[in-house]
Amino acid sequence: MIETITIIGGRSRSGGPEAVERIELKMGDVVSIVGPTGSGKTTLINDIELFADDNTPSGRRVLINGERPLDEYRIDPAHHPIALITQHTTFLSDLPVDEFLATHARIRSGSRSQIDEMIDGTLAFANQLTGEPVPLDARMTELSGGQARALLIADATIICDTPIVLLDEVENAGIHRKRALELLREHRKIFIFVTHDPRIALLSDYRIVMKGGAVTHVLTTNAEEHELCTRVGQLDDFLSRLREKIRLGERLTAQEAEVLS
Repeated sequence: MIETITIIGGRSRSGGPEAVERIELKMGDVVSIVGPTGSGKTTLINDIELFADDNTPSGRRVLINGERPLDEYRIDPAHHPIALITQHTTFLSDLPVDEFLATHARIRSGSRSQIDEMIDGTLAFANQLTGEPVPLDARMTELSGGQARALLIADATIICDTPIVLLDEVENAGIHRKRALELLREHRKIFIFVTHDPRIALLSDYRIVMKGGAVTHVLTTNAEEHELCTRVGQLDDFLSRLREKIRLGERLTAQEAEVLS
């Protein structure tokens, strides 16, 4: 059983050692990776997903429970304990949603009742993340970006049930971020977000800060930031309402901003 992931620091793009030598994440942690565009955020999650062992350009090593990961994690997709959900949702299969989920569920469980339960749970989870419900009879390639990302997050959490989930810039997918984190926290996993979004960052337990291809420091979300997060959430909800009105073709008025005063 996986209890911890340890990231052993490597080197920056300039060749110098990373400032943070060791990061240990425990099951149940929600973590954000932050930094400017090009700072190395995606490289870090790729290192985690690949169980880097000083064999990637960064020179990092990733340990599971303090030890080198089992070989089966690396070579057998059925035993790989990490789900990586990227910004790109190009599907190799054009299956309807129900067939896609059923096929995946059959790989994880042979019981018909369990398969049905997995599909129902996955769809219910996904539909809490997106404003537009995911139809079971729609083809995977017909889903919007938000629907597809919501379904993949739900699939990784419910059907795959992988202990480690990596999410690359989910704020760009149009999903309900606060609700996503609330739901994800109900599952004892390690969730790592690559994000530019202040709300996701402040709702996380830790922020891994990147610059120049290296981790520069790790911040624990403190009490003041937790308090600030409430205000950030209000601003974020205000902007979400404006986006929804624009999507529906409605006009906006100056009175919309009165809620900010």
